[in-house]
Amino acid sequence: MTQQHIEVGIVVERRTVVSPWIDHAWTPLAILPEPPALAPWTELPGTPDRRSIYLGPATLTLHSVDTAHFRENFQAGRARLWVAIRPTGIEPEIEFVGVTADPFEGEVYAENVGDVVEALPMPQAIAEQVLAFFEAHHVEREFIKRKRTEHDPRKGAAPRPDPGTRRREDEA
Repeated sequence: MTQQHIEVGIVVERRTVVSPWIDHAWTPLAILPEPPALAPWTELPGTPDRRSIYLGPATLTLHSVDTAHFRENFQAGRARLWVAIRPTGIEPEIEFVGVTADPFEGEVYAENVGDVVEALPMPQAIAEQVLAFFEAHHVEREFIKRKRTEHDPRKGAAPRPDPGTRRREDEA
């Protein structure tokens, strides 16, 4: 299996919310095609209610077995990258979980109830690299539907007594 690694930068947003349970929420905001020369957790220009923070660099890994999924991502319209973050309950308040161009892997990220997952627009520079990877490594695979075998309840099951020869408990 061939892999390609693309370094990206992750920007998150901490926004104030009106709720009796929490005072703020985190969400992935943007993906930068190259990690900037900033330290992780650098605050970017924003407002007091909506603070943008450079979370840090991340690695987008492309796998040759996922090229059909990349094609579906591009065929769905605007290509996306899925970014997942997780609240930690300690400092720092969140941690990076992953970034992917595979919509099915993005769906897997969303299965963890505590994680925050966003499908963000894929920057053009990254889209070009993903498409080049697709063109270099995609192999069309024929779909083969498996045939069902008829279930035989007698195979592998313990023999059942014949109902006609069953004795009642009071006869025993």
